[in-house]
Parts: sequence; C-alpha cells; structure tokens
Amino acid sequence: MSNSHDTSKARTSILGPTIQFKGELSADEDLVINGSIEGSITRMQRLTIGREGTVHANVDAQWVCVEGTMQGDVHAAKSVSVAQTARMVGNITAPSVTILEGAKFNGSVDMSEGGVAKDSGTAAAAGLRRSSGTA
Repeated sequence: MSNSHDTSKARTSILGPTIQFKGELSADEDLVINGSIEGSITRMQRLTIGREGTVHANVDAQWVCVEGTMQGDVHAAKSVSVAQTARMVGNITAPSVTILEGAKFNGSVDMSEGGVAKDSGTAAAAGLRRSSGTA
C-alpha cells in the first residue's frame, strides 16, 4: 500500500512541547518545534519554531518562521519570518526577511546576494536591520 503523503516535500514532523533534544538535527522535510532544541538544525524545508518552542541552535533551512524563543544564527535560502510573539537573539541571512512589530529581536539581518555580510549604514536606515530589546 502506497502512501501518497510519503514524500519528503509532503511530510511535516512535529516535536511536541515535552520533547527536549540536544545534538545535530537534520532532515529533508518540514519541521514544527514546540519543544526544546539545543545544537544545530540543517537541511529543513520549512522550519517553524512554535510559540512554545525554544531553540538554542544555528539553523540552515529553506524557510524559517520564528514564533517562540530562538537563540542562534539563521540562514534561509528563501525567507525568514519573525512573528510578533518571537524572542530572537541571533543573525539572519536570507533574501527575504520579515520582522513583525512586537517581536523581540536582537541581531543583524543580511539580505545580500550569496549571504555575503555587508555592514552598511543604509541597511539600518532602510529598516532592514533592527535591534530592540533582548530575548
């Protein structure tokens, strides 16, 4: 019997609020974290750190949505979204970044091609780099 949802692009794994994980986490599917992760997270499609989620890790994924607590650097091939409920400390590198009003974000944002860091006063003036409060 074949499962039509049994492809890496159609699967979503959910780590519940009581799960605590330390180490290197890698998968080619979507992941929702409502528990606690410490280490590194790589090769995800869509990574969502839920409101109850706590992540102390560097992240490399296609799309990242931070709704909970995140400490570490995020590299996304497509986009990063930091919700108004988020508390994030770390640097973001992605071609598209959204930080909603109310989010607690302390770090830098790099939206340059190829992820090459550019320290520019114009980025801060354009609102691409925001630092407010601490997580």
